[in-house]
Amino acid sequence: MLGTLLLIDDEPKLRQLMARILSLDEFKVLEADTARSGLRVLQQTEVHVAICDVKLPDANGIDLTAQIKQAYPAVEIIVLTAYGTIADGVTAMKNGAFDYITKGDDNDKLIPLVNRAMEKAQLQWRIRHLEDQVQQRYSFDNILGQSRAIRQAIDLARKVAATDTTVLLTGETGSGKEVFAQAIHQASPRRLGPFVAINCGALSKEILESELFGHRAGAFTGANRDQKGLFAEAHKGTLFLDEIGEMPLDLQAKLLRVLETHEFTRVGDTKPTQVDVRIVAATNRSLEQEASQGHFRLDLFYRLSVFAIELPSLHARREDIPLLAEQFARLGAAKLGKRPMALSPTFLDVLMRYSWKGNIRELKNVIERAVILNDGPTLLPESLPLDVQSAANTTTSPAFDLAAVEKKHIAQILNYTHGNKAETARLLGIGLSTLYRKIEQYQLVIALILLRSSVTAICFC
Repeated sequence: MLGTLLLIDDEPKLRQLMARILSLDEFKVLEADTARSGLRVLQQTEVHVAICDVKLPDANGIDLTAQIKQAYPAVEIIVLTAYGTIADGVTAMKNGAFDYITKGDDNDKLIPLVNRAMEKAQLQWRIRHLEDQVQQRYSFDNILGQSRAIRQAIDLARKVAATDTTVLLTGETGSGKEVFAQAIHQASPRRLGPFVAINCGALSKEILESELFGHRAGAFTGANRDQKGLFAEAHKGTLFLDEIGEMPLDLQAKLLRVLETHEFTRVGDTKPTQVDVRIVAATNRSLEQEASQGHFRLDLFYRLSVFAIELPSLHARREDIPLLAEQFARLGAAKLGKRPMALSPTFLDVLMRYSWKGNIRELKNVIERAVILNDGPTLLPESLPLDVQSAANTTTSPAFDLAAVEKKHIAQILNYTHGNKAETARLLGIGLSTLYRKIEQYQLVIALILLRSSVTAICFC
């Protein structure tokens, strides 16, 4: 099938004839004899093109065109009438019709017209589908984690996303700052605009200035033509300035002017350019400390930090490691065309003991490497790098072993609630799924049985 058509016409013989003709061109044709029944079809089925008569028993087809376009913008509409007038044609086009033709006189034009309308409609459907995929991929719902630290960061980001406020994301390298910036953009009114990102620490001063603000032809050696900068590219959208602390001081002054006046001047130009851009900046440094040492403009710091969000390190949200590891293992297996792999308790135990100075980025890379090396159905510690494996062999006093303390505490709460997992999760302040993972990780079913048979009293201080 080339696409789906909807014929809305109250003349059954003409409607059936048109349906037969269009079906011969391999279109799927649906029929409706009233505006109400046509709208019902649109609610229930994905329609690409609608052919609508002007005179319907319960509506005017030109008015119906506006109603359909408002509810279903991707549907292209061809208005069909027995008595065409210029005024009706103009109104139909203003209401969003693809075209307006007269019955009988334009029969030979109908099939080519439908083909053109179908091409446009299907392109719009594909664009809309891609936009939905991007929005889903970069939504806050796809940021994994149940720890209090990450949930607080997500809640803050959700609230500021709906505004146009400048956002400063702080946190260690690899903690997911660009993921948050993308999610803020996708949850904002600017989501249909571009999201443009640049690492301010990866380019020299001259190149960074040209990349951000653009240049005129002849502005410097090698500038053979005009170039738009990223500010112009991000117009009506979001510009993500990663590693903002690496930006040279003189460029910081130009950035401050853009934030205050919403205009900039290209390199080699004399006229300013107006721009409508939201700034999301990120850094792994303390900009306040950098400013006190003269390495960063204090006025720019205040302007950027209108709404600051600190992203937690993986060490601060260690309870999220199993969830993240499972997701990265699933994605890694899919990427390599392998079957999904389970994570053995010993594998998870090693991950939980490691320091993860590279945060989520390091964890993702380590898991992908393990998936590549592993040939069995379960990931084992042997597939991890030696420096990660060595963490499991580090002798730690049980009194200071975080995992041992956590295991004992969860076992005590399970005993206190007589095995009620929902109540245990509530008292611990974690999700039920997180509790189930920890029960499996620490083999707490056995621990619970032992605790129940014990006469030792538990005292909560």
